Amino acid sequence: MESTTERLLAQREVLIDARPEIVWEFLVDPDKLLRWKGLNTTFEPRVGAGYRTEVIPANVAVGEVLELDPPRRLVYSWGWEGSDEVPPGSTIVEYELLPEGDGTRVRLTHSDLPSRESLERHAHGWDHYLARLAVAAAGGDPGPDQFPTERS
Repeated sequence: MESTTERLLAQREVLIDARPEIVWEFLVDPDKLLRWKGLNTTFEPRVGAGYRTEVIPANVAVGEVLELDPPRRLVYSWGWEGSDEVPPGSTIVEYELLPEGDGTRVRLTHSDLPSRESLERHAHGWDHYLARLAVAAAGGDPGPDQFPTERS
């Protein structure tokens, strides 16, 4: 068990064959967001706005938009509805969009995770969803989400 004062973070990067302005839309436009992550969502790109995304059946991420700097940076709180380990709003997800050639390097940092197990589950989930984002933002179809139905 991790110390109650130690908070962990997962960091991931993916290079996407699309300009930052295009990638940004896939992070903040609810219709485009659902092409790569989630079954349904309520998301408004405004600081202070709450959001709710059913990522996979019965696994609902809830939080609040904390920072918007289009098309460079998006930060929101994150947690799982009904979870004692990672309750709504208890962790922070940060996307940085960095121009690289004709594409965009997306650097994702998910911080304040409460345990090594939670870090591993979330890192696995982000690997899955960032790969889907890369396909969708580049103009492709990532297909139906085949993520396992256990909480990530």
